[in-house]
Amino acid sequence: MQFFHIPSVVSGWVISVTLLNAAEPVWPKLPERDGAVMIPAQEWPLRPGPRQVRVLIHYPDGTRASIGSRTGIFLTLHNWGGNDCDGTANPQALAKEFNVVALCVNYLQSGPEDSIKGPEPYDFGWLQGLDALRTVWLVFHELDASKQPFGRGRLFATGGSGGGNVTLMANKLAPRTFACVVDMCGMKKLSDALAYNLPAANGLNARWSRDTASPNYLSPGAQEIRFVGHPAHLAEMKRLGTTTKIVSVHGVDDTTCRSDGEEMVANLRRAGLDIVPVWVTKEMVDGKVFTTTDHALGNRTLIPQHVAGKWLRCDGPEALERKTATDFERREEVRYVTSDGAYVISYAEGFPVGRFEAGPK
Repeated sequence: MQFFHIPSVVSGWVISVTLLNAAEPVWPKLPERDGAVMIPAQEWPLRPGPRQVRVLIHYPDGTRASIGSRTGIFLTLHNWGGNDCDGTANPQALAKEFNVVALCVNYLQSGPEDSIKGPEPYDFGWLQGLDALRTVWLVFHELDASKQPFGRGRLFATGGSGGGNVTLMANKLAPRTFACVVDMCGMKKLSDALAYNLPAANGLNARWSRDTASPNYLSPGAQEIRFVGHPAHLAEMKRLGTTTKIVSVHGVDDTTCRSDGEEMVANLRRAGLDIVPVWVTKEMVDGKVFTTTDHALGNRTLIPQHVAGKWLRCDGPEALERKTATDFERREEVRYVTSDGAYVISYAEGFPVGRFEAGPK
């Protein structure tokens, strides 16, 4: 058996994780105070070998001891090109305001070197979504294993721009897990414009290729799984019993994402899923929460509270809490059929493992 020993120094914490092999990930323990851990992530085929993801963890009052029976878990995901908590809601504010363990995740291709300058195509939510879900599983599993009461039905996610995309993808890949997600100006699909650097993408380039011989080739299924408004996939989510309240916020002058957002909202409504669109107009710009009607929106820490606070808080008549088991607990597979096969997310081990199954030629 091959061993990999990977020491890491993060924000003053020294976390050492030994990976036995790709099939036997070893998970860290939660820190006793706000801090960072490195968790094992699924292998990225374009850079084979062990991979880890950095997670910043924030407790309601800064300590694990502050977790109570109503404390939930809240992902807050950085933007395309960002690190840690860039371009998303501040985790310390979320932890205090909503009584949650707030998590920032350096998912695959975090930082400008890999996400913007790297030779590989930008992942656009597949492995990134799985990375984000693994961080939620870590907290959920650790608290469960230690018999710590917590708000197991109070699982939330938010993110800005690229983080909004990963938020929506995480909800798609774990459709029976979150009570509410707040997408702030996120990309809804890997469109041809974004994939191939066409003018309509306004300079955003995910670096995919139409060449079937290229390692960057964008297959039909790879494009379909990355569409959070895919009608057939929404129908499957509905069949599986998703009840997530999806709040999607866009400025009316956002030329990057608004049209895709309108398409997603229409498809979600047709599928009978719970979608709350917020279209930010000039009349809504107050200089505090919303500062613009374009892609930036405004204060991304205050926006989730402003548009979804009544559902995110741990008390009140409209507070949301899932009453059924999460995908982590069900230990089942979630399967999305595409035109060339199927994308499958297995929860057999509790944490998600994704794979593609090719269809008949």
